[in-house]
Amino acid sequence: MRTLVVRLDSMGDVLLAGPAVRAMAATSDHVTMLCGPLGREAAELLPGVDEVLCWEAPWIVADPSPVDPDEVDLLRKRVEAGMYDRAAILTSFHQSPLPTALVLRLAGIARLAAVSTDYPGSLLDHRVRVEEEIPEPERALAVATACGGRLPAGDDGRLAVRGSCPPEELRMPYVVLHPGTSAPARAWPADRFRDLCEQLSRLGLGVVVTGGPDERPLTAYVAGTTGTDLGGTLGLGELAGVLDRAEAVVVGNTGPAHLAAAVGTPVVSLYAPTISAERWAPYGVDRVLLGDQHAPCRDTRARECPVPGHPCLAGVTTDDVVAALGTLGVRPSETVGRSR
Repeated sequence: MRTLVVRLDSMGDVLLAGPAVRAMAATSDHVTMLCGPLGREAAELLPGVDEVLCWEAPWIVADPSPVDPDEVDLLRKRVEAGMYDRAAILTSFHQSPLPTALVLRLAGIARLAAVSTDYPGSLLDHRVRVEEEIPEPERALAVATACGGRLPAGDDGRLAVRGSCPPEELRMPYVVLHPGTSAPARAWPADRFRDLCEQLSRLGLGVVVTGGPDERPLTAYVAGTTGTDLGGTLGLGELAGVLDRAEAVVVGNTGPAHLAAAVGTPVVSLYAPTISAERWAPYGVDRVLLGDQHAPCRDTRARECPVPGHPCLAGVTTDDVVAALGTLGVRPSETVGRSR
């Protein structure tokens, strides 16, 4: 049995597909994951993935290029060469699986499953229906189950990644601050992160600041003279190692929040309600959600804040975050290491 699992958008979305991938792997001889460029590194970390194909889908990415018939046909040929018996097409509620299903059907895959609001005709064999506010990992797992997948005995259905790389020598114990986000509307103000870094340092905790290569000015500002700035220095596996050994992670609604959940580290989630927390908040891990979930930006899917003053997150103080860390068991003056 050769299986294709499709998730064509970002790193966080690919991580949320992990339980579905494991369910398909438990009933397959080989699993290939088809993902977009932003999700490739995450796909390579998922248990159960034997091979990764990468393709940028113009019907999925936020800033798409024009549809190129030759590129689409090249994808069809690559999929056809894989000789897959079935495919689970994983999407979010605002995405259609049908363009992908058409390509996979033309590539000869006989059994296709996806959640589809639109009538799929002969493009899908399993048109899955789920509750509207179901968490993304459970939505994906429902598709995998419809396509014949099942989690193996003892698998609790939480997020997971392959063994993470050990971090550099860091002052223990520490909290990770990840100030960057993929959309400005989801960001807690940078000066709050900097103040939090200083406050946690005064309380006796190590503070590690992480971010991508394009976020180095931000991470350097947040770390200041009291934190350890690792911005732009870590691959995804190394970041997983840093998060794995942290007492907790303070992060917005962005991919590293899901990576923290995948290694079992508690999360203080600075969550702007532009998209549903029920669907996308860190899954299967201890967490505290901060931010006004009833702010006017709720469910707008805005990338830039549509409300003056950014009220959903601007009202969250550093004291709120310190209190949330305490709720998760992080008490700086007493912490001697988080038990697992």
